[in-house]
Amino acid sequence: MGKAFESIKAGLTEAIAHAKRDPAGAGVRVYRPHAVNVREVRQRVGMTQEQFAARFGFSVATLRHWERGDRAPAGPALVLLNVIAKDHKAVMRALAPAAGEARA
Repeated sequence: MGKAFESIKAGLTEAIAHAKRDPAGAGVRVYRPHAVNVREVRQRVGMTQEQFAARFGFSVATLRHWERGDRAPAGPALVLLNVIAKDHKAVMRALAPAAGEARA
């Protein structure tokens, strides 16, 4: 089998072992980010759709879908939007290039 298969197999084996050790989820705290009104967050930050998307790494098309309600952010994007909603300046500082670092 290929390298990808072996990687997937290893991940599934690990997940099964974890589930058997902790079937009820005891001791495991799962973070479930709450829904975010993306348009409201973007407007509070004071950016256009293009600026917001470029600054935080979203595509403009995806941002528009979220704002229209055609789609809802999920996974890492939803986590990032929750952090932006709480403290967008901290995210901007974290994403700023370090002194002497080239911009991508």
